[in-house]
Order: sequence, then structure tokens, then C-alpha cells
Amino acid sequence: MPAKIYTEKDASLAPLKGKTCAVIGFGSQGHAHALNLKESGVNVIIGLYPGSKSRKVAEEKGLKVYDTAEAVKKADVIFVAVPDTKIPDVFNKDIKPNLVKGKTLLFSHGFAIHFKTITVPADVNVIMVAPKGPGHIVRRQYTEGKGVPALIAIYQNADKQAKKIALAWAHGIGGTRGGVLETTFKEETETDLFGEQTVLCGGTSALVQAGFEVLVEAGYSPEMAYFECLHELKLIVDLMNESGIAGMRFSISETAKWGDVKVGPKIIDKSVKKRMKEALKDIQTGKFAKEWVRETKTGYKKFNKLLKDGEKHPIEKTGARLRSLMPWIKKRDIKGQQASYS
Repeated sequence: MPAKIYTEKDASLAPLKGKTCAVIGFGSQGHAHALNLKESGVNVIIGLYPGSKSRKVAEEKGLKVYDTAEAVKKADVIFVAVPDTKIPDVFNKDIKPNLVKGKTLLFSHGFAIHFKTITVPADVNVIMVAPKGPGHIVRRQYTEGKGVPALIAIYQNADKQAKKIALAWAHGIGGTRGGVLETTFKEETETDLFGEQTVLCGGTSALVQAGFEVLVEAGYSPEMAYFECLHELKLIVDLMNESGIAGMRFSISETAKWGDVKVGPKIIDKSVKKRMKEALKDIQTGKFAKEWVRETKTGYKKFNKLLKDGEKHPIEKTGARLRSLMPWIKKRDIKGQQASYS
């Protein structure tokens, strides 16, 4: 049967009325949830560690900022919006000691709960509200009167109000404008990691870079390679987003269609699908999670090296120059605080 899709008529902010909602962290998702909820009329406070660079940003946005432990004490609903691998330290030090019966813990990703990097008391609600898009898009869509679709999930329903609270939160950040689906922490975590690694981020980045390299190595200009392999990708994805793969094919030339259906399966062949299944198995067994936690505990050395290597790829320099010629593309600061990126 088709999944139930919750829209604005199925939710209200009533379950959050009279409650204080704390957002712990003010990065990509944190700032979007906090600002959207605030503008929806919800009482929102921010919890950050002393000395956090995000304090000034949050205060400039008109939000009250407290040390994390104090924010948890004051709040009825606590959104843990810090990176997955930092959650255990923050949770054990500042959140867990200040949880009491009746509070609600909220996550936007199931990693910490599903892979059991934290243990939560039985007398609190544990819920998830996961917009299907980066925080900056969640914020932008909300300000434009739109909304990014979202997922909700219930892990613990201590006071029998967990689902109502999750729907109210999703409603407050604009999720019910785009549609809300109910899932589980397990399903969200495993499918989210799989999508990020094999298609949305890892797969797409590697495909774009490889295409760029092939054209440049064959003697074509970097500018042509950039337009063909990166710039136009957004235009094609927008068509897919609007009307599916079939709708995208409807909008392109017959020659492009033939190249799509004839050559595409040769590039993304059965061997790629086999490796995708291997990646999924690593996620399902917890192997990926263990490796990632180990990487963070040993100083992010490999992680930082891989990121720096990526920044040195020729496509970055070419792209920066070409984008500077397009005044309609807003210039972004990718070196500062995530909440400042807008």
C-alpha cells in the first residue's frame, strides 16, 4: 500500500504550544530548524558550548543562546543538532544528566540511536524529524513559502504524544508543505547513508570528476568539460525533480535520449550495482559506522586529506572562474560557519 503522506491539514503547532524547544548546535540543520520554528511562532532557544563561534551568529538572528546543559534544563523538546560522531560526548556530558521524565529528544538523523552510540532513558520520547535536503535548502524553501519534504520516526513514545510532537515540529519547519512520511530510525539511517555514499554525494562527485578528467585528458578545454559535466547537471536534475526520469527524457533531444538509454547502462553497469550492494552491506552491518567513528577518534587525518585533495581538483578552479561570470549565482562562503551560509 502507498505510504501515508501527512500535509498541513494533518498537523498543527498545538503540541508545541507552551513548550520551550531547544536546538543544540547551530550548523546546517540546526539553524534552519531554529529559525523556521521561531518564525512559525514556537518558543526556541539555542544550546551551544562556551566559546562556540556560532553563538554570535545565533544571537544576531534574534535567538537566545545558553550553555548546552542550561538549554536542556529549560527545554521540553531538545533537538540534538550536532554532528553524529560528536553526539556521544555532548549527550553524556550535557544532555543526559539534565533529562527528566516527559522531555522529548529529537534527531534529524538516526545514526546515534540506530548504531547505539548513546543510551537514552526509557522515560523520555525519542523522535526524528528529518528533512530530505540540506539545512540551507530547508531554510530557503521555508522563506519562499515552500517546504522540503520530511520524514518522521518514533523510537520511544514514553508519554504517548511522540508522534504528535514530531508532526508539529515537521509542520513548524515547513515539512508538511512538501509532505511528511513516517519511517523508522533503522530505515532512515541505512537508506540515508546509502544515498549519500553511492548516489547523491559520493557517486555524483566521483562521476562528475571522472567525466571532467576524461574530456580534459582528451584535449578538450576545461571550460567545456565543466559545462558538460557539472554545470548542466543541475539543469538535468531539476527536470528529474520536476517530473521524474521519464519527464527529463521528454525534455531533452532525441540524440540525448539515445545516448542516455544506450550508453548510460554501459557506464553504470552491473559491476557498479554490485559495489553499491557491498556499500549497503557495510552500512547494514555497522562496518561503515565503526570505521567512521574510528576516523573521528584518531584525528580525522584521512578525512581531512581526502577533502583537501578534492579541493585541489582542477574542476574547482575552473568552476570558480566560470561561476564568477554568472551574477545570478549567489557567492557563497564555504569557509565560515554553516549558519552564516545563506
